Amino acid sequence: MSDFTERFNRLRDEKNYRAIIDAIPYARLMGVEFGEEGEEGALLFTLPFAERNVGNTTLPALHGGLIGGFMENAALIHLMWNRESLEIPKIVDFSLDYLRPGRPQTLFARCEITKQGKRVAHVLIEAWQDSPEKPVAVARAHFLLATNTN
Repeated sequence: MSDFTERFNRLRDEKNYRAIIDAIPYARLMGVEFGEEGEEGALLFTLPFAERNVGNTTLPALHGGLIGGFMENAALIHLMWNRESLEIPKIVDFSLDYLRPGRPQTLFARCEITKQGKRVAHVLIEAWQDSPEKPVAVARAHFLLATNTN
C-alpha cells in the first residue's frame, strides 16, 4: 500500500473531506469540494463557480475540459471512498457526453459504481447545475483496480 492510499484511507475514516481534496493537486486546483448527503451517505461533489473556469466567454459557459476533469476526479474519489484501496485505481477508459452548456454557476456531480470486480470497476457519473433531472454531462469510467495477481 502506498503512502497516499494509507493517508487517503485514514482521512476517509476521519471523514476529512477537505484534506482529501488537498491531497489531490488537480482537484485542489479546480476547487472541487465533496461531502456526504442524505441518510444513505451518498457522496455529492461540488465545483463552486469561479471566473477562471469559463471557457467560452461569449455564452458564457464552463470550459468542457474542466467539466470532464471534475467528473473524472469525482469518479476516482468515489471509487476510493467506497472500497478499501490498496493502491490507486488507474483509469482505463473515460467516455463523456456533453448534454448542455455548463452555465457560470456551481456544478454538482454524483457517481454510482455499477460493477466492481477484483481487477476492474465501472463508474457512472452525472453532473448538473439546477436539477439532477437536467444533467450538463454524463460519463462512464472504467478503472483498473489491481496490477498484481497474487
